[in-house]
Amino acid sequence: MKNTFKIALLTAGIFAGSRSFAQEHHEPVTKKVGHAAEDVGHATAVAAKDVGHKTSEVSVKGAVAVTGKRYDGHWAPTGELVYIDKHSRYYYVDKRGHYQYLTKMQLRTTKP
Repeated sequence: MKNTFKIALLTAGIFAGSRSFAQEHHEPVTKKVGHAAEDVGHATAVAAKDVGHKTSEVSVKGAVAVTGKRYDGHWAPTGELVYIDKHSRYYYVDKRGHYQYLTKMQLRTTKP
């Protein structure tokens, strides 16, 4: 009877200890899901910004190619095409779709 009682007590102790030990080391699922959602949200925001910049660049370059006057034989320091506006200012369109105005000294006669 004493041995049965000892075995039952030992088994109950191991069972209780393993259950409490297992509960301490698990991270709640909500934290894992929340962290994954933040990562996806950040990646989506970065991708959306990149798509917006590329869309802006393509649309502005298309509009400039139709309406702008190309300055032949000259390029921007980055290798982009140079155009002249109605006020005789030189400009090119950068990778974000913005006009970047140049001085005569910044123009290149050879493509970099």
